[in-house]
Amino acid sequence: MSPQEVVEGTRAAGLNCISITDHDTFEGVLPTQLAAKEFDIEVIAGIEFSSEWEGKDIHILGYCMDLDSEALREPIKKMQKGRRMRIEQMIEKLKAQGINNIVPQEVFDLTQSDSVGRMHLATILKQKGWVSSIQQAFVKYIGEGCIAYVPKFKQTPQEIIALIRKARGVAVMAHPMLTLKDELIPGFVDAGLRGLEVYYPNCSQNIIQFYENIAKKHNLILTGGSDAHGKAKNNTSIGKMKISYELVERLKEEKEKV
Repeated sequence: MSPQEVVEGTRAAGLNCISITDHDTFEGVLPTQLAAKEFDIEVIAGIEFSSEWEGKDIHILGYCMDLDSEALREPIKKMQKGRRMRIEQMIEKLKAQGINNIVPQEVFDLTQSDSVGRMHLATILKQKGWVSSIQQAFVKYIGEGCIAYVPKFKQTPQEIIALIRKARGVAVMAHPMLTLKDELIPGFVDAGLRGLEVYYPNCSQNIIQFYENIAKKHNLILTGGSDAHGKAKNNTSIGKMKISYELVERLKEEKEKV
């Protein structure tokens, strides 16, 4: 979605504050803040990083980030380069399966930023008729463990948490109910994790309560979000999950301590 579309979706959902947390890039933050200004919508500067621990993909969110932080400039460039290389390697694996009419540049062209991902490759697979849906592209070809899957650039959650703290941001573990590595949370707290994404779309009250208890046990900020990806995810949208502004204020208070 473009920054303007995000703002339109935000207004339609009746929200007065959102955060842009694109993967491995800040490029969408300032344009969205500019587009939101005339409607008095607050846009929190954020980012989402991938990491790996014990073979499991773990996502860490950074909230209230300093966009001009020198500490992040080179690491983000390295991550973005790794993303492009990963897409190229996946395309080579797809060629080995007889899918030989995809070139890297057409995947890169789908994003207006320097951060390209599997969603873009899945979109091309659908456009060219190799799959009937984006979900099928993941299940059949590019999902974890599938024939064209390539692991991400490897970095540990602890390294990501340290990186976020260097940029004076607040590190939050994303969607733990998807990661299912709850036993690792105490170690992440020791490394500087300050929040847990408790409120997530399409979760039962029992699951929410479970992660509320974990967050409170470790004195973590309770956060939430819709994890909206535009048309790429049809099970969630902007405003699908709403939280109290008091939780935003807690993030801001935490930033002052970093």
